[in-house]
Amino acid sequence: MERILSPENLLNAYKAVQRNKGCGGIDKMSCEQMLPWLLANKDALIRSLQDGSFRPNPVKRVEIPKDNGKMRLLGIPTVIDRMVQQAINQTLTPIYERQFSPRSFGFRPRRGCHDALRGAQKIIDAGYVYVVDLDLERFFDTVCHSKLIEILSRTIKDGRVVSLIHKYLRSGVMNKGVFEMSEEGTPQGGPLSQLLSNIMLNELDKELERRGLPFVRYADDSMIFCKSKRAAIRVKESITRFIEGELYLKVNKEKTVVSYVRGVKYLGYTFCVSKGKCQLAVHPKAKAKMKAKLKELTSRSNGWGFAKRKQKLTECISGWVGYYHLANVKRFLMDTDSWLRRRIRMCIWKAWKLPKTRIKNLIRCGINKYDARRWGYVKGYWRVSGSPIMHLAASSQKLHQAGYHDDGFISRMASKIGTAVCGTARTVVWEVGKCENRRQMPFVISIYLLPDSYIIIYKKSLEKCFSRDFNILEQLGESLGCLACIGYHLCNWLVAEILEGKELGGYKLMVVREACLQLHVTHADG
Repeated sequence: MERILSPENLLNAYKAVQRNKGCGGIDKMSCEQMLPWLLANKDALIRSLQDGSFRPNPVKRVEIPKDNGKMRLLGIPTVIDRMVQQAINQTLTPIYERQFSPRSFGFRPRRGCHDALRGAQKIIDAGYVYVVDLDLERFFDTVCHSKLIEILSRTIKDGRVVSLIHKYLRSGVMNKGVFEMSEEGTPQGGPLSQLLSNIMLNELDKELERRGLPFVRYADDSMIFCKSKRAAIRVKESITRFIEGELYLKVNKEKTVVSYVRGVKYLGYTFCVSKGKCQLAVHPKAKAKMKAKLKELTSRSNGWGFAKRKQKLTECISGWVGYYHLANVKRFLMDTDSWLRRRIRMCIWKAWKLPKTRIKNLIRCGINKYDARRWGYVKGYWRVSGSPIMHLAASSQKLHQAGYHDDGFISRMASKIGTAVCGTARTVVWEVGKCENRRQMPFVISIYLLPDSYIIIYKKSLEKCFSRDFNILEQLGESLGCLACIGYHLCNWLVAEILEGKELGGYKLMVVREACLQLHVTHADG
């Protein structure tokens, strides 16, 4: 308890709550009001935590829709309770991190969804091509308090800390002004619930490791891998008995399936196996959800101005591409790129409203008066958005000048992601550009490194531009071969150390540090 209530730990907890913001709980205290309250009541709060008289407030019930049409139940604690939970979380996390399985990736420092997916890839590459897709029914709402307290008591010897956690588990819920007791579950929404869920499911991880079963787990989403369907069925039955008999959790038998790994959805991705190698692909539901979101952002009737729409589109596209960059989504994004530009042109045509306004704006955009008058009275927003007139009036270049991304924006984002070429390897993008003075700089190669990416040098494109300088690629590829599959946080300085000032075939390599690594190839005498 003394470590939890140390001034440094409480200060870090306060900063974390302020940084995460969020709405207030049942007392309606905001994050901005927390500091004045703490200055006046800090000592009393610490004393109550030390002597055990502290009583947490009930959480505020909030419902958010899920993809399947159902509602996800969240519990929002008050800001003071969030700070206390954060202080407990900061103290217990380093202790339990030493106990957690390396195959657990959810709600843990320096681990995430991409790590879980790469771990699954390695297991599938090893021949475990059948999977038990384990689904726990309403996990966060059905955690057994007594079992969780028992597990906590094995590690935490300070009874005051265990008692405080138990108080939070039983603090109750305010649902539309009505108090409800919480006999089970760890309400999602508080900083402590994520750690407690990992502590509970760590018992499942230990059991799987004891049996020698390869698996990956992200929060309550678990996948257990086997080499045969028969073995997978046996594992499903035995693990179900363990979860329900030992952990007192409920397995959703309808959604827990045994199948070949191809097509299985996990964290928005799916798996493809070709020639014994596993490749990641975006699940069709994730693609449909992305297009539905873009359709919502470019709706004619949402009343947004162009500035807000541009911001929302950029955030949506960048976030989606950033998450799904492990898969080869180039073709999908190229198709989406063209469709999205048409949606933007439709919004522009809608905003012009009256025929006289449309005629005036078409003429202003370079359309001759005859065509402007002919098209100004045409009805049908979607029809006009795909017409040659709108392609000229609102060309990709003009959209770019107006603040929208130009033609091929999403496609170029896809090119930075690249194409899967060998296992988990990602294609490294490089661009060849001509300069006015070929003696000083015949070409420039830009190499973009993504996490766990391979450096791939393509000969074809460079040969097409400069056939006589073809051998530079082979020499450059040999030098970069030792850099395959290095981490993003290592690549900048490692590449600089290896390649700085090197000469290859009359060319000198210079390393330039930017947002991404670039290698500029110039003549040694230039």
